[in-house]
Amino acid sequence: MEINFTPWRLEYIKSENKNEEGCIFCKAFEMEPSFSNLLITKTKNCAVMLNKYPYNNGHLLIVPKSHKDSLTLLSEEEIFEMAKMLVLSEKILRSIYNPQGINLGMNLGIAAGAGIVEHIHYHILPRWIGDTNFVTVLGNLRTIPEDLKDTYEKVKNIFDSTLKKQI
Repeated sequence: MEINFTPWRLEYIKSENKNEEGCIFCKAFEMEPSFSNLLITKTKNCAVMLNKYPYNNGHLLIVPKSHKDSLTLLSEEEIFEMAKMLVLSEKILRSIYNPQGINLGMNLGIAAGAGIVEHIHYHILPRWIGDTNFVTVLGNLRTIPEDLKDTYEKVKNIFDSTLKKQI
């Protein structure tokens, strides 16, 4: 029997209050990018972060700076900048992971599955045929083949070099 270790999930599974004190997305805008806050990069109106509890390796979050719970509350400038970061994120994820597909989504409201309801954010993640298997379906367990720190370093390095070329 193969055993898959995902020790970073234990803290989340055991915690009674899944939400940290204050908004983790708002806090990210006050910090410099680092693995400790999973912030990859930030621009005037949005940030790209690694998902702390990823569905797959390479699972990114595109977050507006504005603490809003609906797309309708964002300015056109914010929406445009998020769209640009989604396009760049897709390009980078494809270059790193060579996925067979990409999931892009946003859960608006608790009924839609939002984990952080009050601050909207996009999810963008690479997908491969067969990346969901019997372990997920029957064992209620997700296996991620890449360490989160390795994912962070790969994605951050390419974001940094790509954004430098655009300046």
